[in-house]
Order: sequence, then structure tokens, then C-alpha cells
Amino acid sequence: MGKIREILKNPDAVDDPPRPFFEHIVALRDCLMHAAIAWAVCCVVAGFFSPQVLDWLKSPAAALEAANKLHIEGLDLMSGFSAIISIAMWGGTALSFPFVVYFLLRFIFPALTKREKVAILFYLFAGAGCFAVGVWFSYSRIAPRAVEFFDWINGWVHLPVTTVRIEGYISIVLKLVIAFGMVFQIPLILFVLGWLGIITSDMLRKYRRFAIVIAFFLGMALTPPDPMSQILMAVPLCLLYELCVWGVWAKEHLGLKL
Repeated sequence: MGKIREILKNPDAVDDPPRPFFEHIVALRDCLMHAAIAWAVCCVVAGFFSPQVLDWLKSPAAALEAANKLHIEGLDLMSGFSAIISIAMWGGTALSFPFVVYFLLRFIFPALTKREKVAILFYLFAGAGCFAVGVWFSYSRIAPRAVEFFDWINGWVHLPVTTVRIEGYISIVLKLVIAFGMVFQIPLILFVLGWLGIITSDMLRKYRRFAIVIAFFLGMALTPPDPMSQILMAVPLCLLYELCVWGVWAKEHLGLKL
């Protein structure tokens, strides 16, 4: 944290003098090694808290369980172990993301300009907020509706399912939560690129139709196969894209600086 505060005060103060190519290779090796260690440690931490995480993941189905319409159970001797592995892998990846980015920043920062450094730091902190918003939105709004939708489909085709395998349930909920958290990063990336001058508001307007199609494609690919989940992912993405357009336009025409 001390180095980050130093960067915020004077981003150019951490610039390194020119170094031989081999030293860059060694620095890259250390960066990747530290990132891998951070990911492994976070996986262990997430796995250790698997019981609490599992209770959290089961909450979207709480209403159906309370009504005795659905029971989430392990139907295999290895069910508990499989649940721990899934939670450890997905949870560790999400938890380690800030640390991985930090180690990558330590490697690439000396080669960046002051404006690029500030933009990347802005993305690092704002991206964590966007990820949290995406996770919260998915967990509180999308996951319960997806579970209810699938239960309704089963009843409509006269194939009621009262017992659900924990492995399949975890896969659906984790996919929703992580997908929403990651997808909510895309508009922020476009915004940062716009403020760096790499893309313009005119370009964003020109490709708005393609962006809408991509948003619905992501909704189709990253959510369970029900129209409600797909729409509830695509619509916020389209709104965030429009905010990016106006944010980049404000930078271009009002002289705002990041």
C-alpha cells in the first residue's frame, strides 16, 4: 500500500533506469511466480471457508427450500470434495485478481507514462467496485430468478425436480456471479481507453449497434439458458456502454482530466 500511495503522489518517482534484457526476463519470472503463489494461497483460503461460502451460495434457493419444493443435496460420496474444489478454484481466482494485477503493475509501471499510470490505478480501484456491483446484482437479483425459472420450467413440462445435485447447483450460481462481476469490467475498460485517447466517443457511437449485439451475445453465453437472465445481463451492459460514450465525450469536449 505504501508504494501505491507513492505512485499516486508522484507516479514517475518509481521509474527504473534502463536495464539489460535478461534482467527484464528475471523480473517477469518473479512477477509470474508471485502471481501464481497469490492465486494458490487465495485458493486455499477460499477452500478453507467452503462451508460458509456454500451456505452463501445456497441462499438464492432458500425460498424454494423453505416451501419444500427443492432440496439441494450431495448424491455422491465425493460431493463434498467436489464442492470444495469448485469453490476453491473459482473463489481463489476472484480473490487473487487484485494481487495478480498488483504484481503485473510492478512489472510494467516503469515503462508507462504518468497519464497511463494514473489511468491504470483508476481502473484497478474502480474495477474492484464494478466487480463487487456485478456480483451483488447477480447474487441478489439474477440467481434467485434463475432458480425459480428452472423450477417453473420443470413444473411446466410435468417433470418436477425436488432434489438437486450440489455440483450442478454450485456450477450455475458461481457461473452467474463470476460472469456478472467480470462482464461489468468491459465498459470500464472502454472508458479508460477513451480517456487515454486510444478510442473516441465517435468510435463508440459508430459501433453502438455492434456493442448491443455483443452484450446480448454475452448474456446468452455467460448466463443460464433462460431469457430473463440474458436480458438482465445485456441491459445493464448497454446502459454502462452509453455512460462510457458520454464520459469519453465529456473528456473530449469539456477538457476533463483523469
